[in-house]
Amino acid sequence: MEIINQYIKSHFEDSIQVKNQILQDKALIELIQKVALITTNAYKNGFKTMLAGNGGSAADAQHIAGEFVSRFYFDRPGIPSIALTTDTSILTAIGNDYGYDRLFARQVQAQGVKGDIFIGISTSGNSTNIIEALKVCKEKEIISIGLTGQSGGKMADLCDYCIKVPSNCTPRIQESHIVIGHIICAIVEEEIFGKGFK
Repeated sequence: MEIINQYIKSHFEDSIQVKNQILQDKALIELIQKVALITTNAYKNGFKTMLAGNGGSAADAQHIAGEFVSRFYFDRPGIPSIALTTDTSILTAIGNDYGYDRLFARQVQAQGVKGDIFIGISTSGNSTNIIEALKVCKEKEIISIGLTGQSGGKMADLCDYCIKVPSNCTPRIQESHIVIGHIICAIVEEEIFGKGFK
């Protein structure tokens, strides 16, 4: 049906439009580069990344962690990355004992050390359990990176670096988050195990 074909095309067009906005935003491109190099530096110094999100953003956290630990473009040693969304025993214990809002904060407190990187993913920028984790990052001097939508929400003031996708549409934001995650993985991999960008 032609109407469905047009509907499909409109989704692609909307997704492309958001990515084109990112491409035209020099400051945003430079921020993504800065975050990728900060992440690279953390890995070179023996630290790890921790990632968290809810729903689709939880899937993105797991996806990015998988790229770090396994491989991205080429074979190389795995690098340490933990998705704080995957261990059902830990998640249900914290949820039961401390509440859903503490789901990631408790894990960052237990697993994180000064010099690690926490990547919090929230399309609204207002997910309470991410906000609480960011507060722990401040206390422990863990570098915090946020992936959010256009406003940045409450995360904008709590993250060391907040990458705001220029959209208010959840699917379009998530599509850009995974592209940004892939770019960070690719730069880290090339800088540590490839020829680098010099």
